[in-house]
Amino acid sequence: MKKFSLTDLLIFIVSAELTGALSALASGSFSGLYSGVSQPPLSPPAFLFPVVWTLLYALMGASAYIIYREDDDLVNRSYALGYYVIQLAVNFTWSILFFRFELFGIAAVTAILLFALVAVMILSFRKVSRLAAVTNVPYLVWLAFASYLAIGVWYLN
Repeated sequence: MKKFSLTDLLIFIVSAELTGALSALASGSFSGLYSGVSQPPLSPPAFLFPVVWTLLYALMGASAYIIYREDDDLVNRSYALGYYVIQLAVNFTWSILFFRFELFGIAAVTAILLFALVAVMILSFRKVSRLAAVTNVPYLVWLAFASYLAIGVWYLN
């Protein structure tokens, strides 16, 4: 295992947070669209989304750092980080599809794809570090809920 590096940890967390921030920036104003569409039951208030996503991106970055530090199994570590990057790229596109382009159906399918990718990522992380895998369980739970919301908005609108 590589020596702990606060700088490297912060690079992983900040890069994940920047992915979310750039996606939000490219998506435009989400609060107007969110309040203007019919929403399924259990839809949370708009202010909750940035709070939850900020926490989830921090957890994603920290878990990727844990994987990065492991050097016992380079093959599984490489696969795990590859899945991490792929799911982060798909995550980046979701809010742009939903908020910028209002492609609710494609966004719903993308949400389901993202859920599946994160499940695979967690299984891949588990081969390298149980802690890194468990750290992403809240993300997977949130994605299940977000998929429900995306499908609900698509159906209702």
